[in-house]
Amino acid sequence: MNVKSARKQGVWRELNKNRWGYLMALPGIVFLLMFSYLPMSGLVLAFKDYNRVDGIFGSPWIGMRNFESFITSPDVLRVAFNTLYLNALFIVFGTLVQIVIAILLHEAAKKWFKKVAQSLLFFPYFVSWVVVGELVYSILSKDFGSLDKILTQLGLPQIDWYTEPQYWRAILVFVYIWKWTGYGAIIYIAALTSIDTTYYEAATVDGANRWQQVKHITLPLLMPTTIILTLLAIGRICYGDFGMIFGIVKENGILMPTTDILDTYVYRSLRVYNDIGMSTAVGFVQSIMGFILVYASNRLARKIGDGTSLY
Repeated sequence: MNVKSARKQGVWRELNKNRWGYLMALPGIVFLLMFSYLPMSGLVLAFKDYNRVDGIFGSPWIGMRNFESFITSPDVLRVAFNTLYLNALFIVFGTLVQIVIAILLHEAAKKWFKKVAQSLLFFPYFVSWVVVGELVYSILSKDFGSLDKILTQLGLPQIDWYTEPQYWRAILVFVYIWKWTGYGAIIYIAALTSIDTTYYEAATVDGANRWQQVKHITLPLLMPTTIILTLLAIGRICYGDFGMIFGIVKENGILMPTTDILDTYVYRSLRVYNDIGMSTAVGFVQSIMGFILVYASNRLARKIGDGTSLY
């Protein structure tokens, strides 16, 4: 029996042995192929002057012209900086708050309090960005916003939030933390429950208090999970959260200096200029940059220690 036949038999033997597992995974595999891999054929639009008559594959090739039109745009530096800076703020502050909340809930003695707190924290995850945008507007609106009424009662000057771009990075970070903390904290809570309790018992015998146990046991053992989640987040650092920005800021041109990101820029290019080729080129660049950042970050994580990298 040659190597090719033996390999084929090995594949069929594996499929037959774990057929139910592969059958359960089949819907996910089909979904991944249809919505993640099949659409990649459309990346050829980044190198074409697309028109609806000739279609995707019949449109003429124009080389790197779509990339050049994006790179030479006067807005490219602003949207690139806002995308990277906002995502970096989301990763740093979001991770810190999620870890703190997870540790506090893990240390809570009352089980009913844990369940109620987790439910309340997880609820914002299910609220759409459209609803969140209306909630933010009801708080920050100058005419009837609740925050300005509080400022007035405290004798402080009112602020027209929707005309002051310098405040909006902090506002977006706060809203991001409010919406995603519950979801992220659950992942860290799951990691905390897997820690061997004998570590804490030994530390208690040695006279360590709760803070010392958290500092020397909990945080170091959470590090692998934190690094892996951070690596996954870095993979999308070049992608802005379009739903968040468009749902909250909408198309407010005054706030663009601090809130305009690559995704909203691409949306305007599609809506105003109908430039599908340039939009595809921007998405292609985002994917390449995400791959490079994940690869470089993973190489760096592997140097930290075992179990701290994706692969």
